[in-house]
Amino acid sequence: MIEAEGLTKYYGPLPAIRDVTFTVERGEVVGFLGPNGAGKSTTIRILTCYMPPTTGVARIDGLDCFARSLEVRERVGYLPESVPLYAELTVKGFLRFAAGAKGVEGKKLEGEVRRVIAICGLENAAHRIIGHLSKGFRQRVGLAQALLKNPSVLVLDEPTIGLDPAHIIEIRRLIEELREEHTILLSSHILPEVAQICQRVLIINKGQIVATDTPANLTRQLQKSAQIQLRVGGQARELAPVLENLGGVQKVSLVDTDHQKLFVETDRSGDLRPEIARLVVAKGIDLLELKLVDLSLEDIFIQLVTEEPSQEGSQS
Repeated sequence: MIEAEGLTKYYGPLPAIRDVTFTVERGEVVGFLGPNGAGKSTTIRILTCYMPPTTGVARIDGLDCFARSLEVRERVGYLPESVPLYAELTVKGFLRFAAGAKGVEGKKLEGEVRRVIAICGLENAAHRIIGHLSKGFRQRVGLAQALLKNPSVLVLDEPTIGLDPAHIIEIRRLIEELREEHTILLSSHILPEVAQICQRVLIINKGQIVATDTPANLTRQLQKSAQIQLRVGGQARELAPVLENLGGVQKVSLVDTDHQKLFVETDRSGDLRPEIARLVVAKGIDLLELKLVDLSLEDIFIQLVTEEPSQEGSQS
């Protein structure tokens, strides 16, 4: 559905992205991650027909984004990071304008506006001036314009940035509902959000794709040791040297100030939880929690992106 093949884009002598290659299959929801200046926005602008690549090809539904730009735009709904809205218009007036600009005509126009208003929960705000709306509702309006003409692909650039927690939850729930009928490429700095919504992630750094897989597979690839979280009803400090002497234990770290929680890092040759549990009980200490802890998406991101590039700067 979405294909990037060898995409390279130069701004003057500086490469913003280099040989970016990936695919997003029909019906997938894929997170697009990277530090500031890594090339996310440049890639998105190429996929949404805002600019051509210097070399390489981008395709939506098999159509070249440069050679067949108008046809591609029919298939893509784009929510940019800064939503372009006319603050003096009502919600319904703006969506009518946007629908007309997208080629929706006659009786179909009113029906299409009603459809996206309903999807985005804007019924009570339809006749309000956009400039009087909260940021959360303005974001809904931006998403509604992206959904006009029911595009098969949605490209969402930081859809929850700057929203309060309640609006973040609402927009996230809406995106999860949209995944049933749309292929979605989601760019976000909120890594827990990506982990919850997306089936797969693309990570870009210094203009190049450095990883593409499910969070679970990336965890298996990158996690060299097993992490066990241990919480006890007494002082964990006295347990630390005992646990360090267990075979297979690589490191023991106290976590909190009351010394009741620690992390035990072990090799991956076997599960040490039963042995650790027996040791704690034998010491006469209450065992309150014992669980394996996988790398989070944030841990994965930090491992793969160790520094922010300077060559692309604000042009990404």
